[in-house]
Amino acid sequence: MNVRIAIKTLGCKLNFSESATLERRLAELGYTLVPFTSEAELYVVNTCAVTEEAGRKCRYYIHGVRSRHPAAKTVLMGCYSALRAEQLQQELGVDLVLGSNSKFQLPERIPALLAGYRGCFDPVNESEPDFFGAYSLREERTRSFLKVQDGCNYFCTYCTIPLARGRFRSGDMFTLLEAARDIIAHDIREIVLTGVNIGEYHGGNGERLIDLLRALTALPGIQRLRISSIEPNLLTDEIIALAAASPVIMPHFHIPLQSGCNRILERMHRRYRRELYAEKVMRIKQLMPKAFVAADVIVGFPGETEEDFMETYDFIDGLPVSALHVFPFSRRPHTPAYDMPGQLSRAEKAERVRRLIALSDSKKQALCKLCEGDVARVLVESKEKGGCYSGFSENYLKVCLNCTENAVNTIRKVRLAEACTDGTIKGETIDE
Repeated sequence: MNVRIAIKTLGCKLNFSESATLERRLAELGYTLVPFTSEAELYVVNTCAVTEEAGRKCRYYIHGVRSRHPAAKTVLMGCYSALRAEQLQQELGVDLVLGSNSKFQLPERIPALLAGYRGCFDPVNESEPDFFGAYSLREERTRSFLKVQDGCNYFCTYCTIPLARGRFRSGDMFTLLEAARDIIAHDIREIVLTGVNIGEYHGGNGERLIDLLRALTALPGIQRLRISSIEPNLLTDEIIALAAASPVIMPHFHIPLQSGCNRILERMHRRYRRELYAEKVMRIKQLMPKAFVAADVIVGFPGETEEDFMETYDFIDGLPVSALHVFPFSRRPHTPAYDMPGQLSRAEKAERVRRLIALSDSKKQALCKLCEGDVARVLVESKEKGGCYSGFSENYLKVCLNCTENAVNTIRKVRLAEACTDGTIKGETIDE
C-alpha cells in the first residue's frame, strides 16, 4: 500500500527543521509526502504553544482534516500537544498524540497507527530528555534551518516552552558540522542556526556557541550563516566581533527585548535590564552600522500601564533597531503570568500592537533608505508575480530585482536603488 503522509508545521524555525527531518526519515522508509491540502492516509500537525492563536490554528487544521477526510488517521505532535496530550485527544478525536520529545517516534509508530492503534506518548517530564538533531533540506531550496540546541531553563513567567520542551541540551559539535556539510552538499546557500535558546549552546566537549560559529565559518563551501534569535545576555561581544569580521556570518541579529520597561522585565523574570539591551544594539551598530537588528516585544503584559508601554515605545524609538515582532500578551495555562493581577483587555493590547507595528514599519523604511545606493549580495529566493525576482541581502533587506534568466538559488551582485513604502527595496543587478 502506498501510504501518503501530509505534515502541517506551525510556529518557529525549530519546528520546521524538526518536521523536515521527520519527512526525510519517512521518505527513506517508503512513505509518500504530499501537501497538507492533498488526499492522504495520514495527516500530522506539528504544533506550537507560544500563543493562544497557535492553539486555534492547531484545532482549525485538525477539524478541517476530520471533515474532509474522515477515514484518514490524524496525529498531533510538538509543544502544544506536549502540554495537554490527553485533553486534546479527547476534544479533537485524533488518533495519536506525541509531545515535543516523542515526536521523533512518529516513524516507528505509524504501522500500529494505520492498524487502528490510538494513544498518547508524552515524555516531556523526563529529567534528561535526549537531543534530537534536525535540519531542513526539502522545504527550502535556498536556506536550511540547523537545530543546534533544545530546551530552556529560564522559566520566564509568560512562557510554556520549558514545560513543553524540557531542560537545556545541545547537539554534539562534530554531528552538527556533519549536518552542515550535508546541507552544503545539497547546494543550499544559507544556513540558519536555530534552537530554543541557542546562546546557551554547550557541546559535548565544553564548546560554546562562539566555538561552533568559528567551526562552521571554516567549512569548505559554506556561503552564508545566520544566527537566529539569541538572548541579549548571551550575545557576547566576542560573537558580535566575529560576525563583524566574518564574510560568512550575515550582519543580521534577532534579539528578544519583550519590554523596554525594567519593571515589566522584572515581572517577566527576564535576565537583563533594558540598559544591557541598548548596550548590545549599540555595540552591533558600532561595528556594523547597517546591520539588521530585529526585536521581539510583548505588549499588554499583566500590570503594564500606559506609562510602562510608553517607556517601551520611547526606548525602542530611541534605539537603532530595524524591525519589531510584536505580540499581544497571551495567557498560557500553567505559567505564573496566567493568574497575575492587572490583565489587560484584548482591545487595549490590540491598540498597543498597532502603535508598535507602525513604529516598526518606519524603522524598517529608514534602514532601506539608509542603504540606497549600496552594493549588496542578494540570495534570490523566488520569482514573484509580474516576472521580477526577490531575495534577501546580507543585512536581511528584501530586494526586488529583474533578471534575464532563472535566478532562484543564486547570489547576485545588486545595487540597492530605491526604498519602497512596503519595507522592500528595488535592486539593479550588476554584471560580474
